[in-house]
Parts: sequence; C-alpha cells; structure tokens
Amino acid sequence: QVQLVESGGGVVQAGGSLRLSCAASGRTFSRYTMGWFRQAPGKEREFVAAIIWNGGTTNYADSVKGRFTISRDNAKNTVSLQMNNLKPEDAAVYYCAASMPPLGYGSTWTPTYRAHYDYWGQGTQVTVSS
Repeated sequence: QVQLVESGGGVVQAGGSLRLSCAASGRTFSRYTMGWFRQAPGKEREFVAAIIWNGGTTNYADSVKGRFTISRDNAKNTVSLQMNNLKPEDAAVYYCAASMPPLGYGSTWTPTYRAHYDYWGQGTQVTVSS
C-alpha cells in the first residue's frame, strides 16, 4: 500500500514557475515508477510525466517537454515536478501516481495510461493567469 500526498500548487502568472512535490508513505516507494497527471475542468485526466525507480529514465507528454522536469528522491520518498514557463493551458489539478512495473520492466516502465497506475494522490490545484 502506498499513500501519496501532493503539495506545491498555487496561482502563478503565465511564464512563471511552480514546483510540485509528492510525498509517499511505505517502504516500497523505490520500487515504483512515479507519474504526474493533470485534469482540467471538463477534460479527461492526462499524462504529464513519469520517472522510473532510480530516475534513470523519464517520459514526458509532448505538451510539456522542455518546460517540465520530473525528479525523485528515494531517500526522502518524494517525487517532484518542476514546471517552468507555465501557460494558461497548464492550469489543472495535478495528481501524483505510483505504478508497479511488471517483472523485468523496471528500467523502462513509464506508462502514459491511467489504468497502469495503482495508487493516486488527492491532487493539487495549479492556476495560471494570463
């Protein structure tokens, strides 16, 4: 069982930056691929970024490549999302999620589908003013 708690959301002007954090409980955090998703009002929850257990492989949605960076600290059981050059279309509730890789796929498992994630946080709101 993994419990996830996001923080760091807020209101920022377009072009600004925010750093989201996700704190995880449990001793097995380092085994999970961690991901960030977001959901804007009236839209489906969409993939933003993912990182494998040791941080060696990352995956980003095209819409955030070059602006967002995902990282993790297994010693602190945390995963972060640094968001730069924010745009109004980045406004959404951001969710942290954990996915246990299938056996043998730990070094490449960065899924973009919600169904591949086992645990979810409650979300943190990001508002971008233009």
